[in-house]
Amino acid sequence: MTSPTDTTTTTTTPLLGHHTPRWLPSTIKLKTTLSSELSGAVGDLGTYIPIVLALSLVNNLNLTTTLTFTALYNIVTGLLFGLPMPVQPMKSIAAVAISESPPLTIPQISAAGLAVAAVLLVLGCTGLMSFLYKYLPLPVVRGVQLSQGLSFSFSAIKYIRFQQNLATSKSGDQRPWIGLDGLVVALAALGFLVLTTGAGVDHVSQEQEQEEQQGANDKRNRVQHRLKILSAIPSALIVFLFGLLICFLRDPSIFKDLKFGPSKISIVPITWEDLKIGFLRAAIPQIPLSILNSVIAVCKLSGDLFPDKEASAMKVSMSVGVMNFVGCWFGAMPCCHGAGGLAGQYRFGGRSGASVVFLGVGKLVLALIFGNSFGRILGQFPIGILGVLLLFAGIELAMASKDMNTKQESFVMFVCAAVSLTGSSAALGFFVGIVLYLLLKLREVDFDCFFGFGTSNNAKSSLDEESSLIG
Repeated sequence: MTSPTDTTTTTTTPLLGHHTPRWLPSTIKLKTTLSSELSGAVGDLGTYIPIVLALSLVNNLNLTTTLTFTALYNIVTGLLFGLPMPVQPMKSIAAVAISESPPLTIPQISAAGLAVAAVLLVLGCTGLMSFLYKYLPLPVVRGVQLSQGLSFSFSAIKYIRFQQNLATSKSGDQRPWIGLDGLVVALAALGFLVLTTGAGVDHVSQEQEQEEQQGANDKRNRVQHRLKILSAIPSALIVFLFGLLICFLRDPSIFKDLKFGPSKISIVPITWEDLKIGFLRAAIPQIPLSILNSVIAVCKLSGDLFPDKEASAMKVSMSVGVMNFVGCWFGAMPCCHGAGGLAGQYRFGGRSGASVVFLGVGKLVLALIFGNSFGRILGQFPIGILGVLLLFAGIELAMASKDMNTKQESFVMFVCAAVSLTGSSAALGFFVGIVLYLLLKLREVDFDCFFGFGTSNNAKSSLDEESSLIG
């Protein structure tokens, strides 16, 4: 995590000259270098690619539709929020859709997305979401963030260590050391990201710049100069492009199978039976996760990372609702904003809305050029490299919990996180955390004052003091 001075520091962008164009909206004006924003753009693909690929393999998800609509979501949210606000799959819906036997159909998946969108729209429009965000105890929110961050990290380690069957969401044998998707490739990507980005600290703070100008310590200045050069490398983008190169090396027949041009986008017919199945099986477990992680946790994290640009709970809630009410009718994958995606994009350099706008433009280009055949490329993408990207995003999200300063706050946070991870339910951990927080507060209530005993004691003590003064 960085301090407020780190997050608000702006630098000129050499690739764009001394000034960014005046006609650009303020929400997408670069807050750091162009290379950093491009690197941040791919920071959440460790979550996005596996889920999209699994849905396309198991549920026949239309890649052209999903890429097109998620691209538009990225562009609009970048312009609206001015933050690297991610667009991620609704994970619970995706998990149910893939694991059900038989798997959910596209109309049923769309119906689940519409149901969640309706709930978030109501909560946002009525102000209930803002009320929840304002009065929920911070240790409980931190517990949800910690559990989600650790959950991402556990999945990332599995991606790195074991071969994965994304169609069944199960791990197989240990990943071989040698090979285009071997442990050596994943560990090399991990080492490269650690060397270039470190622990995620922004090395371009005002204090460091002043120290360099004064020349107080030549050795320290040299170290800081080297760290500035390393942090300017678009490391996540380089790792992602390297993964794309490996796709073609693993299976050169991809070139023959690519078909240029987008596939047809059409409205998905949704029946009452689809609405019933989608709501009962997929929407109900997704709703609490969307409220906690996609709205409350992401808003809190935005305030931590960008103190002057904290996202509004009402706007985020309505944003998720509106984008799914548009895309789900066409069979696009149900999407939300996620704290893990925001942490990942920030971790690799995203500091403005430009980061996700770049990502949206890239998705749109791929959808229009390759269409559904882009799935052949994604099918060969090294899962170990996706695990590395996901690991950094998960750790960054988990580190948001480091501001718990008292033992009581930490106790609530850790119990909430433990229950969430053990029960695989953020909602269960949330409710346990709320009950625990209230019980701890109950211990501090002054029952003597509540029942009126405190008044007599105060009166007695005042009489004693008065008589002592008279004596």
